[in-house]
Amino acid sequence: MQKESFVLKGNICYSQDKDHFRTVADGYLVCVDGISEGVYEELPEQYRNLPLIDCEDQLILPGLTDLHVHAPQYAFRGLGMDLELLDWLNTHTFPEESKYADLEYAKTAYQIFVEDMKNGPNTRACIFATLHVPATELLMDLLEETGMKTMVGKVNMDRNSPDILCEAGAEQSAADTAAWIEDVAGKYRNVQPILTPRFIPTCSDELMRLLKEIQKKYQLPVQSHLSENQGEIAWVKELCPSSAFYGDAYDQFGLFGGDCKTIMAHCVSSSDDEIRRMKERGVYIAHCPQSNTNLSSGIAPVRKFLDEGLRVGLGSDVAGGTVGSVFRAMADAIQVSKLRWRLTDDTMKPLTVQEAFYLGTVGGGSFFGKAGSFDAGYELDALVIDDSNLATPLKLSIPERVERVIYLSDDKNITKKFVGGHQIW
Repeated sequence: MQKESFVLKGNICYSQDKDHFRTVADGYLVCVDGISEGVYEELPEQYRNLPLIDCEDQLILPGLTDLHVHAPQYAFRGLGMDLELLDWLNTHTFPEESKYADLEYAKTAYQIFVEDMKNGPNTRACIFATLHVPATELLMDLLEETGMKTMVGKVNMDRNSPDILCEAGAEQSAADTAAWIEDVAGKYRNVQPILTPRFIPTCSDELMRLLKEIQKKYQLPVQSHLSENQGEIAWVKELCPSSAFYGDAYDQFGLFGGDCKTIMAHCVSSSDDEIRRMKERGVYIAHCPQSNTNLSSGIAPVRKFLDEGLRVGLGSDVAGGTVGSVFRAMADAIQVSKLRWRLTDDTMKPLTVQEAFYLGTVGGGSFFGKAGSFDAGYELDALVIDDSNLATPLKLSIPERVERVIYLSDDKNITKKFVGGHQIW
């Protein structure tokens, strides 16, 4: 695919840092060979021969990154929301994911998920598939066609799982994983594999050891779950009595940051020691506020994560979360932080709109490298949003318009979407 060069003109907003927007009314965003050359109030002479796309009064925002979503769970969004995590997994998740052994079923379901992803505001995502290799490769094929930048993981789970969704053993799970990695090597421009042990309760020690060997050989990133639910944490303590805390159970196998780029979803009830270890290892936290509310898991201390300098992004966690848009995750992150501040710990100030926007753009985007900003040198991911149908008699500033887009989370207002400088629609 030829890399593209062009100029977008419109009302531009992106994160200057986690506390501030940078806005330029009727400004120019320059893309050269798929990379941002920066934002300008006046278009520099050297860029005036580039094609100009005049977006008029529309908003131009960075693309959003979903750091944690389960593609096979999309089919049952909105079901079982009165259950807690472990009961929900056994009642809804595991029976549904077992269906992806049938490639025709997987194709039907994944086409719906991928179409929703393409038409929404997320330009990058880290995605769980299932343990089934053919279905996982099918999902990767479909995502490649969208032009979005994604990481997809074949799930590993060889214990404490129903017979319909449990691998034959650690060696078989590892062998299937290595074969999958070899099969997709060099096949895609936009999709990468990511190692995906589901979570400690479903992965034996032997499997974790073998996954580390695979990670080291192929230099893959890792995604999993951490400290989401109190019952889950207690279970991990029973399964791994030598571990100091949940995250330590991953770290003992070298799958917790450091030279192994890692996302841990949730971290609702992480201890101070676990938080300290995540910071030391550079582990990314995928904050999933809607899922944590729906499954009664609690509210992650995101203010503490930010104040202590941890790496944090946002996740939709479909189908624990019911909405794939990271705009919705931004709004939910703000709202649950207010509840934590009011009801649990009044020393932890609620998140601001600027902070939530940062988490959904630069915060998560940085897992992919230089993504989520319009600063020079970043890959050009952009959304053009026509918010004129959000009628109001008020004369709103650009930050106020962006705030309404976040809270109203209406994906129908997106008129153009660019990923890596390529317009995908």
